[in-house]
Amino acid sequence: MGIGSLEKMLEISSFFLQKSHIGQNRAQSATELLQELNNDVSGNFVEESPEKLLDNDPSFFNRFNLVVATQLPESTLLRLAELLWNSNVPLLVCRTYGLVGYMRVIIKEHTVVESHPDNMLEDLRLDKQFPELREHIQSYDLDHMDKKDHSHTPWIVIVAKYLTKWFSEKSDQLPKSYKEKEAFRQLIRQGILKNENGTPEDEENFEEAIKNVNTALNTTEIPRCIEEIFNDDCCINITEQSPSFWILARAVKEFVANEGQGSLPVRGTIPDMIADSNKFIKLQNVYREKAKKDIAAVGNHAAKLLQSLGKAPESISERELKLLCSNSAFLRVVRCRSLSEEYGLNTFNKDEIISHMDNPDSEVVLYLMLRAVDRFYKQHGRYPGVYNYQVEDDIGKLKSCLTGFLQEHVLSVVVKDDYVHEFCRYGAAEPHAIAAFMGGAAAQEVIKVITGQFVIFNNTYIYSGMSQTSATFQL
Repeated sequence: MGIGSLEKMLEISSFFLQKSHIGQNRAQSATELLQELNNDVSGNFVEESPEKLLDNDPSFFNRFNLVVATQLPESTLLRLAELLWNSNVPLLVCRTYGLVGYMRVIIKEHTVVESHPDNMLEDLRLDKQFPELREHIQSYDLDHMDKKDHSHTPWIVIVAKYLTKWFSEKSDQLPKSYKEKEAFRQLIRQGILKNENGTPEDEENFEEAIKNVNTALNTTEIPRCIEEIFNDDCCINITEQSPSFWILARAVKEFVANEGQGSLPVRGTIPDMIADSNKFIKLQNVYREKAKKDIAAVGNHAAKLLQSLGKAPESISERELKLLCSNSAFLRVVRCRSLSEEYGLNTFNKDEIISHMDNPDSEVVLYLMLRAVDRFYKQHGRYPGVYNYQVEDDIGKLKSCLTGFLQEHVLSVVVKDDYVHEFCRYGAAEPHAIAAFMGGAAAQEVIKVITGQFVIFNNTYIYSGMSQTSATFQL
């Protein structure tokens, strides 16, 4: 899944060109070369500047799933951002300025089902065993097994069996502290079979159980971000205009309050482990069947909600239902502020700026400098230091612009003069290395928005080519 088509405008500069293209239409040349990367993507170009399109044909921008704006003057960018915000079209702003990279995502609401978290814990429910799982675990008798069966019992079953023993002999609570978990590991270790000499056998499944104690004993609970989604006004007050995400989120909420008994739908997957095929498949099927049962229950709630809204049952597909249920612990909602809010004197996020200024070299300083050079452009019709002879004279002018911006926004922060000098030396250059890095980063965010997978940043990304560091801010 990716980009189906793109459209390029005349006045967008690109490093993806060759010397032979000098004198030719820039948008046309770049489009032709870009299409060579993937023949399945259709490309088009427009021989008109964004300013003229905004003046003469503003509806042109409304037909896109997403607009990427690069190197636009502040006045043009604000007009474009306002238009797209009112039309609910996502905008990604990209900029290279010397050794600084800048991106800004502007999107009213972006819902994510497949967020692909980095540290995803298994959904085993050993602390809240559902009846089918409990029955399956009770069918094992570790004390009366032959060596082959004993050494091929899935580690999930081993942990569950010794958890029952822990509750009856040690405590009515899950092992939580390091000391308690070590005692639990020792309890499992004692269950390893011994040979005629009293030496423990080499049972890898028990070693797996001991190794997985931390993750296996994870408490089954609803993540805070999911609670926030359940309590969101869009989830509480669904309407006929509500997207399927919010209708399904509400259905999951109803499930949690009823059939789920306070828990989300079972994910239905288990990790690979040492076990014979028969035992593994039987355990896997226990989780899968429970997941199917939970999906059906959520589906019933969704059907009732759709009926109450006067919408057809097929307006939410079976695939959407299954996908959201299996990812119900990882749903995300990202809401960005508009650019007009960021730039408004009464809505400017001053606290976010100040909170990062404890470090005088924080990436947020680069943001302040970008705002200062835009102020310089507005006053002088050019960027500072574009020609070498201007650098020295422009240092004072840029410092004045920075001071004016800080005073206007009541920001009692200090920006080192080194940054003013550096930005004058940049001369608004767009080095290929920085542009290439930012292009790659921007492409990732575009794919995230279009596919609804992974989580976009919220809402400003700053890259420093000087220190090779980056940071995100909610501005």
